[in-house]
Amino acid sequence: MRKFNSILIANRGEIAVRVIKTAQSLGYRTIAVYSEADTSALHVRMADEAVLIGAAPVQQSYLDMAKILAAAKETGAEAIHPGYGFLSENADFARACEDAGIVFIGPSADAIDLMGNKAAAKRRMIAANVPCVPGYEDKDQSDETLIAAAREIGFPIMVKAAAGGGGRGMRLVHEEKTLADAIASARSEAQNAFGSDELILEKAIVEPRHVEVQVFADSFGNVVHLGERDCSVQRRHQKVVEEAPCPVMTPELREKMGEAAVEAARSINYRGAGTVEFLLDAENNFYFLEMNTRLQVEHPVTEMVTGLDLVALQIKVSEGEPLGIEQQEVKLQGHAIEVRLYAEDTAQDFLPCTGQITTWQAAEGDGVRFDVGVDSGQEISPFYDPMIAKVIAYGESREVARHRLIEALKNTVIFGLTTNRGFLIDILNEEVFARGEATTAFIGDLFDGDRLVAKTPNLSEMAMAAVLLYQVERDRAKASAVFVSDKLIDWSSGGELLTRYVFASGDEKVDVTVSPKRNGGYNVMVGETELFLEVKERNGNKAQLTVDGNRKRVHYESMSDGVLELTDVGKTLRFTNEIAFPLSATAAAGNGQVTAPMHGTLLEVFVKAGDTVEVGARLAVLEAMKMQHDILAEVSGVVQNVIATAASQVSVDDLLFEIEAPE
Repeated sequence: MRKFNSILIANRGEIAVRVIKTAQSLGYRTIAVYSEADTSALHVRMADEAVLIGAAPVQQSYLDMAKILAAAKETGAEAIHPGYGFLSENADFARACEDAGIVFIGPSADAIDLMGNKAAAKRRMIAANVPCVPGYEDKDQSDETLIAAAREIGFPIMVKAAAGGGGRGMRLVHEEKTLADAIASARSEAQNAFGSDELILEKAIVEPRHVEVQVFADSFGNVVHLGERDCSVQRRHQKVVEEAPCPVMTPELREKMGEAAVEAARSINYRGAGTVEFLLDAENNFYFLEMNTRLQVEHPVTEMVTGLDLVALQIKVSEGEPLGIEQQEVKLQGHAIEVRLYAEDTAQDFLPCTGQITTWQAAEGDGVRFDVGVDSGQEISPFYDPMIAKVIAYGESREVARHRLIEALKNTVIFGLTTNRGFLIDILNEEVFARGEATTAFIGDLFDGDRLVAKTPNLSEMAMAAVLLYQVERDRAKASAVFVSDKLIDWSSGGELLTRYVFASGDEKVDVTVSPKRNGGYNVMVGETELFLEVKERNGNKAQLTVDGNRKRVHYESMSDGVLELTDVGKTLRFTNEIAFPLSATAAAGNGQVTAPMHGTLLEVFVKAGDTVEVGARLAVLEAMKMQHDILAEVSGVVQNVIATAASQVSVDDLLFEIEAPE
């Protein structure tokens, strides 16, 4: 441990921005690293210095230890903060920093090594008398041994990557006949994601809560916990909503879980920020799940209820200072809830989305915090996690925090790509969540396919879109004209002025006609329904309108004629005037042409030319944005052409397979 004056942040996005803000506020010189895809990223512009470390793929940039250490040497960085993800839990990187004489702002390499392997970590926790889920965590990895162990444990079973996290390499198995396939697929995903195919088995706890305890330790043997976070609202084992404190926590249970977490950290001589994760069942029994040896994505909710800056504490401890906090001094006040705003299409099985954020404006409000690493004009790259921002709200009570968070999501302006904002608002509005009763089964039970279909516009939204698009196009035409009087706006010498639009509403096409009235306002025919609209105010991308006398506040954006995005109470819709943009003759889904849904790497290809396939058959596995996606056949037939090859990079809409359906 030694004092330092400069910190290199070996990360990107919102966590890099988050660390830079605290480090700069404490007077440290900050150095960013960036890939070619992040040349204009916010963290690059915020840091005091920035170093290009390679091409966009993470293996050539953010995961390249040699390049990051070279950047530290070049800039004279005395310490490295790894953020989360990437190299944050890489013991070799922590050792390399130490060997280079650079302070690693995190735990020791030995602690990372031990807790980075679920099997070894669980064995150590059992020895430390920390409650653990019954399971199998030994070294024999043969299928026969795993299947026999599963029989002994009893179904349902969780198959987990020993070196994994974030839901990758994890499978829930309800009966033995599907176990062998689950083991094979979990091994494959674990090997590709973590470089290790070692697995563990655990008894599946039915509908538990996922509750984690934030711990902090210094180099003098002082260990405290900073309360718990409830992270039960998950999709495919990835957290979506986090909050502090846990809605069902009692002082007695907090004391027990806190003591177990502190003992877990103390048993491995831990230093710095760490999180001990538990499963909590309906009878308030809790079981050790894993320990994350880094700062968590959801750390802001702990900061908001404790008043502590966890990054500042990390820096303090890494400089060899004592923690300076006694357990009895930690007080939890109020409630905080965080959601993860992603670029993803919930109606397309949460498919990650790429593209440019044309407009970004975070909402303002009491108790609202945005941890964000993007701004207007920035690209969401296919090479990285598609998280745009973390939105956090604090309140004196859980209900105040919940309402503030809903309003913050509704009033945030984001255009250019599809996000999960509507899904997050639906979660926060759901009665089960409002009552504080959500378990890890919450999303699976309440958000099936019917609730995740694409939102269709209603009559009012189509009318508002048509009027706003009319005004935007009118103003563009006037700006490009010469000597046009304002008196001629919305006037026609040929009688009533009619402007027609055709919008899609689900599978239907709806005619919308806008007719300006001489006394102001517009008559709008939406199909067979007539509405009267007035535009009360239009400023930037905000508008106030009345629809048949009902006042509406919306955000909108039109980057080109014929296209408009409209956000109404958190629901974002894209309108394209199909008169201006008639449907092209491109192949429709289900015609046998299988294309890549996004940029990524093809890990496996399962078919060859001449194979007969049924609808839903797995054709290939595509890895993109840290997840594996199955490429499935949309028609039954014979595979005529296989363009896809394993281990190759593909771009969105690249043709992968051609299937000829029988006549």
